[in-house]
Amino acid sequence: MRDLTKTGARINSKVGKAIHDYCLITGGDKILVAVSGGKDSLTLLKFLSEIRQWAPVKFDLIAMHVRSDVQEDKNIVPFIESKCGDMGIEFRTKDIRVLDEKEKTSCFWCSWNRRRALFETAGELNCNKVALGHHKDDIVETILMNLLYNGEISAMNPRQELFKGKITIIRPLCYVEEKMIVGFAKEQDFPKFSCSCPFADRTRRKFIKDFIKECEKTTPRVNIRTNVFKSISRIKTEYLDLKDQEDA
Repeated sequence: MRDLTKTGARINSKVGKAIHDYCLITGGDKILVAVSGGKDSLTLLKFLSEIRQWAPVKFDLIAMHVRSDVQEDKNIVPFIESKCGDMGIEFRTKDIRVLDEKEKTSCFWCSWNRRRALFETAGELNCNKVALGHHKDDIVETILMNLLYNGEISAMNPRQELFKGKITIIRPLCYVEEKMIVGFAKEQDFPKFSCSCPFADRTRRKFIKDFIKECEKTTPRVNIRTNVFKSISRIKTEYLDLKDQEDA
């Protein structure tokens, strides 16, 4: 990437390492990039666009915004469309309904429908990969959420094949901490669009995010996020009773 700032250089390095470590992009890929208009997805799109210019392998990008019947900032789509035009990236939108007859919804139902729209469009456009803007903090929070609320040890994979390999989810920001993205978004002057999600301030994810921050305050010398991130690949089975004891 040209004229990188210190923050941009760090993100670029981590994205490149993730692509290499997990073989996220190969020659001939056609990648559908989910772009909500938030800092994470805009950062993802920016770096994938730049990488495409100098990468030794050729791949195509299509940006997509899923618009639901939960009211969103009317400036989101024009802004993304303008950015895609600047980067020479094809842009698509798709409208979905997530509200029921009582004008209510849930995080699960909204997320499920958005994901379905992405997969359907990827199939229609012959995209073999879908790129999502989940970063390191998202993965760390998911590990803790699954442990505490679902009673299982699992995470978001940087690379995950679905539908018998027809579509592969990739998360190139998996090594990038959110604070880096916040800094980059400020440098790029990404706008902060208004959020009308009724669950924005009271989700389990927000609770876990706040919990991690409190842990860091009490033990500032311990890298809490990195420890949780690495723990998923450091499971010591010799110290675990692997029997499923539901009544425990």
